[in-house]
Amino acid sequence: MIDISVQNLKKSYEQGNPVLTGLSFELQAGEHVGILGRNGCGKTTLFRILSGAVDYDEGTVSIAPGKRLGLISQIPVYPAEYTTEDVLKTAHERVYRIGRRLDELTAQMAEDASEAVLREYDRLSADFERLGGWDVDHERSRVAAGLDIPQAMRERLFSQLSGGEKTRVNLARLILEDTDILLLDEPTNHLDLHATEWLEDYILHFRGTVLAISHDRWFLDTVAQRCIDLTGGQAEFYPGNYSYYVVERQRRFDEQLKKYEKDQAKLEQLQRAAAQLHLWAFLGNDKLHKRAFSMEKRIDKLAQTERPRVQKKLNVKFSEQEFFGDEVVILEGLSKSFGEKRLFHDLELLIEGGDRIALIGDNGTGKSTFLKILMQEEEPDAGWVRFGPSVKTAYLPQIIHFEHPERSLYDTMLYEEKCLPQTARDRLAQFQFTGEDVFKPVSALSGGELSRLRLCMLMRHDINFLILDEPTNHLDIASREWIEDAVDDYGGALLFVSHDRWFIERFANRVWELSDGEITDYRGSFTQFREYKARQQAIKAAEAKRQKETVGAAPQSRPRAAEGGGPFVEAPKKKPNPKLLARVERVIEKLEEQLSALDAEAEANASDYQKLLEIDARKAELNAELEAKYEQWEELSEGTGNK
Repeated sequence: MIDISVQNLKKSYEQGNPVLTGLSFELQAGEHVGILGRNGCGKTTLFRILSGAVDYDEGTVSIAPGKRLGLISQIPVYPAEYTTEDVLKTAHERVYRIGRRLDELTAQMAEDASEAVLREYDRLSADFERLGGWDVDHERSRVAAGLDIPQAMRERLFSQLSGGEKTRVNLARLILEDTDILLLDEPTNHLDLHATEWLEDYILHFRGTVLAISHDRWFLDTVAQRCIDLTGGQAEFYPGNYSYYVVERQRRFDEQLKKYEKDQAKLEQLQRAAAQLHLWAFLGNDKLHKRAFSMEKRIDKLAQTERPRVQKKLNVKFSEQEFFGDEVVILEGLSKSFGEKRLFHDLELLIEGGDRIALIGDNGTGKSTFLKILMQEEEPDAGWVRFGPSVKTAYLPQIIHFEHPERSLYDTMLYEEKCLPQTARDRLAQFQFTGEDVFKPVSALSGGELSRLRLCMLMRHDINFLILDEPTNHLDIASREWIEDAVDDYGGALLFVSHDRWFIERFANRVWELSDGEITDYRGSFTQFREYKARQQAIKAAEAKRQKETVGAAPQSRPRAAEGGGPFVEAPKKKPNPKLLARVERVIEKLEEQLSALDAEAEANASDYQKLLEIDARKAELNAELEAKYEQWEELSEGTGNK
């Protein structure tokens, strides 16, 4: 069954700028599809057309009858007195309406127990139960917790929330409404890692149709079954997730380029042949003109073929200061609080040359404050920070600010970098600011362009310690790739805060997780860190289960006190069996080696979607086996599994 059908859709704005020029696609019920394309290609316009917010010029748009469609980016206007909790409750308005009617019928049945009243009561009771009426409060709390909407936020007026908070609440409301078709416009922009992973898990288990615009490549890799790339107002289709799209897009480009070059060679051959035929015709054989004219028609057709274009990458590098010594930054006893809220305390950390550290954690845990302390923009409550003697630092903040946004890009470079005019133009051109663009005011730049301009200025200086705060936040995929290209060849120490898991996986060789006022320091990639966390959670779950079983069995297995009222003495614990422990530890090591080998195999087969599915299935089996062995190891360590 088709949930969404778009045929030959065209849309232009008043300035005559065509956005959609004949877009056509269909979505089957239950499909999860990612929408890709550069900013301004028409992605959000498409969503607004599907939701009925704007009209279109030509074509047809059909939504399956009876299907409820919800759009994340549209935040309805609520009464001024509505709290966040009131907004969330609007998702269950039908359930509450049925509940109120059931209360009325209950009171009415005390005096009128007619067949019509009983029949209505039975019908509404069945509807109430089918719609989950008994569980709405629990479900609301579950979704709110998953999307990081704490009780304090639920009690605040909705009108007082920030734009990001309103987006999260609106996402929660749409999920609670059990919408049939979800249109997600950058749903992860205001979510931390925990909430993003919760949303991914929800979408993976969502049976309805999902159409998602996202610049979060990890998110698209996880939830998208296929991708639609909007280019030139039309659609190109890719039957796989984002990783498949990247490989297939390059394959198609290479194929088109090869065909173009072949056509150009043929074009030159035909042009020479046509010229030769015309020459022979003038020498007395007029019939050759006709053959030459036929060739020229083919020449005209081949000449219309455009060379396939690929987005240019930044060809720039940081100017690096040579680093002497091992210690980049030393932190001892570092603590910081705001009022009664303690962000972190007694941190003891060391950053060494070559470290590429991702600082991760939930929103509000103090990551940006930590970076500001390093940059001496904030004072710690206790402890100190010491930099190595040859450390030169550069900082790209989350919110990029220029003191004189009215100045042009060109003037900004001249005044702030104190460089020569030609140097300013050359440097801006390296970062793809060319022609009249250099005379635009800084205030007219997009988020991605502001990041590019700030990087353009930072990269002129000799540095060996780079600090980035959410460098890819609110940027499209092309802008994220520009920043990644710039950072890729940088060889100094790197510390960055990011929720972009693709960026973290690409650059981090060490992960700092800030949680409950402490930093867990893990040396390894982000994927290895996630696997470590999964194993730790499995061990904790196994330990909790063991303790629960021990407590539950205690009254039956506890030995009685000796006759005569003597003191109770517990039976001595069994000593761990060292041979069994060693055997299980060897099995655990082998399983971990097999998982590492599978990671390497997955990297080697990154373009083989079917192979990756097989590898993931095998990894799931090994992880399950590994969890069981960890549980057995725990039991043996406690002396409870020596049989």
